[in-house]
Amino acid sequence: MTTSTSTPAPSRWERLRDSFLWYSFKRDRTAQLCLAVFICLVVTAFSAPLLAPTDPYDLAQIDILASELPPFWIDGADPMYTLGTDAQGRDLLSIILYGTRVSLLIGFGAVALQALLGVTFGLMAGYLGGRVDAFLMRLADIQLSFSTLMVAIVVGAVVKATLGSAFYSQYAVLMLILIIGLAEWPQYARTVRASVLAEKNKEYVDAARVMGLRSKRIMFRHVLPNTLSPIFVISTVQIANAIISEAALSFLGLGMPETHPSLGSLIKAGFDYIQSGSWWITLIPGAVLVVLVLSINLLGDWLRDVMNPRLYKG
Repeated sequence: MTTSTSTPAPSRWERLRDSFLWYSFKRDRTAQLCLAVFICLVVTAFSAPLLAPTDPYDLAQIDILASELPPFWIDGADPMYTLGTDAQGRDLLSIILYGTRVSLLIGFGAVALQALLGVTFGLMAGYLGGRVDAFLMRLADIQLSFSTLMVAIVVGAVVKATLGSAFYSQYAVLMLILIIGLAEWPQYARTVRASVLAEKNKEYVDAARVMGLRSKRIMFRHVLPNTLSPIFVISTVQIANAIISEAALSFLGLGMPETHPSLGSLIKAGFDYIQSGSWWITLIPGAVLVVLVLSINLLGDWLRDVMNPRLYKG
């Protein structure tokens, strides 16, 4: 009498460890460095209330007499302010930490909205086809014919003029998430639609139809998981684009107010003081913005190469 033993299914960690994604990541020093930098920036930004020397939102901690103090490596610096102070006397390190958190919140929120709209519309257009496909893709074409930044500027200016500057400043984060998110959903929709068109006629979809499953269940439970690779790649790029869009809008005066700064509004606030010698107010937040966006873009490039099936060798 023989007894059969079944081999347990590998865990998720074991599948990840044996995957081409993990193999490629271990061999790519640039991806490792960029991921480490990105995680460091995210952790420090969202830990700002714990790590920041001062609270830039607390007026009692702002000393106007200590305005425009240089960073610690320049003569005349104050040891209390490691990176110096801005024109309002706020600790620059503190407002950079809080500003990075705001920029990341807007970037993540806008991309989440883009993905929600774009993936839903792309699934509907690719799977249902016909008039639904024609309507949604023409709508996407119309929106893509305009510059994203131009759409964001127009919508932001109209909202600010209609609801007032005070209302806009109070809900600036939510407004920027909506503006940037609504301006970029066609990127997801077109990509997902192309993936769905390649998947909808495969055998597993035909089998699901024969079983009598509803179209909604087939789209979201069976087709969508097979379109996630390009969605992940787009998301990394779109997070960087959303952060840049927020910085551009803030620089133009349509983004975050100076009282609740982001990296973009910090750059704008210090731009007028470059000629007076207080270059650090603009250049240090600008350097943080460049490092943040560059790390995300390089991660996106690596992820795009890894998830390209033509590069997979087994």
